[in-house]
Amino acid sequence: MLSLIVEGPSRISGSVTVGGNKNAVLPMIAAAMMTDEEVILHNVPEIIDVENMLRLAAALGASVKREKSTVVIKADQLRTGELPEEICSALRTSLLFAGPLAARTGSAVLWPPGGDVIGPRRLDAHFYGLRKLGIQIQADGVPFRFSCTRRKTTTCDMFLDEASVTATEHIMMAASLFPRKTIIRNAAAEPHIAQLAGLLVKMGAEISGTETNTLTITGKRKLHGAEHTVEGDHIEAASFLALCAAAGGDIEVNGIIAPRYYWMIRRIFERFGLAFRLEPGKITMSARKMRIRPDFGNAIPTISDGPWPQFPSDMMSCMIVAATQAKGSVLFFEKMFESRIYFVDRIIAMGANAIVCDPHRVVISGPAKLRGITMSSPDIRAGMAMIIAAACAKGISAINNAEIVFRGYENLPEKLSSLGVRISLAEL
Repeated sequence: MLSLIVEGPSRISGSVTVGGNKNAVLPMIAAAMMTDEEVILHNVPEIIDVENMLRLAAALGASVKREKSTVVIKADQLRTGELPEEICSALRTSLLFAGPLAARTGSAVLWPPGGDVIGPRRLDAHFYGLRKLGIQIQADGVPFRFSCTRRKTTTCDMFLDEASVTATEHIMMAASLFPRKTIIRNAAAEPHIAQLAGLLVKMGAEISGTETNTLTITGKRKLHGAEHTVEGDHIEAASFLALCAAAGGDIEVNGIIAPRYYWMIRRIFERFGLAFRLEPGKITMSARKMRIRPDFGNAIPTISDGPWPQFPSDMMSCMIVAATQAKGSVLFFEKMFESRIYFVDRIIAMGANAIVCDPHRVVISGPAKLRGITMSSPDIRAGMAMIIAAACAKGISAINNAEIVFRGYENLPEKLSSLGVRISLAEL
């Protein structure tokens, strides 16, 4: 087990470049299984989740080559055997191989997916959409079995009962290999879905409605290879901005492609009395003393998450920690995952003034003087939030189970050190 050792307090200064969008590249690897030609992906982050997805692709018989941030995948010798249980259970997106494999080869056998412990995440939307496409599913036992023996020729029109990101990605990929029109209503609209659609279009599919809640896919009997560059990860960028907000200082975040991905995030920072400047390819921000701006009538403001373009759930943990260093009170309302804010117990032990109302709500009052402690990361985003807390705290903190954080952040110790955080990696 790895542990991150942080000596605080720190003050942030410098620039950092974000890696490719984790939540975009993972389904892109699964999409590469839908053609026997090469799929070349650039700006692929070196993180554990990506390496596990590439291991699954290799287990299926695909040729996988990586040179720095470029990955070349060729699935011309695809096998349809059972995927390894150990890898499937290590990440949520292992399920995304099911639809592409069933659509291309007629069958897929996968073990149930794993991932972060942030609360139950339903698979119903995945199964509903795949069945609507004509894929049969046996999921009453393990491993799960998917088969596709016939393809309907009429338009497939479906309505998801939740705007699930991974289900939208999954159905969109599989539909790209069905030669008919598929309409997904109440689809998720996150930036990484539009990025995945961009790759599928290069592979030959016709897709319209990206960044809206209605996607229309006209699939093809055969897709071809493509070359695609993964855009910068907006969650990673926002995490570094939260670090600067909490610890204070100046930061420049590079690798920014689409400024519109940061509009809602900027609105939340404005509630803390901070503003960052969106420029071509980068974000700059100066953070001094934060003060939470009350709502009309001097009411305590609420920061809540929701489906895009609302505030991302993946940013709640880091912003909760940032709020501990701001003057005033704020209520965080985590609507999407009931275990997301369980990590707050750790920052309370560090000295944060927090009241956990229920599994979905916490009130933070600040500023608080934090002290270093030893803690363990329960999920990717909570782990990053703990690092931010440690950078603000007086003394030495240890964040154990650091492998979880490395599932989502590339070269994290090096990037943090370049910003002025005193951090080292130790093996327990």
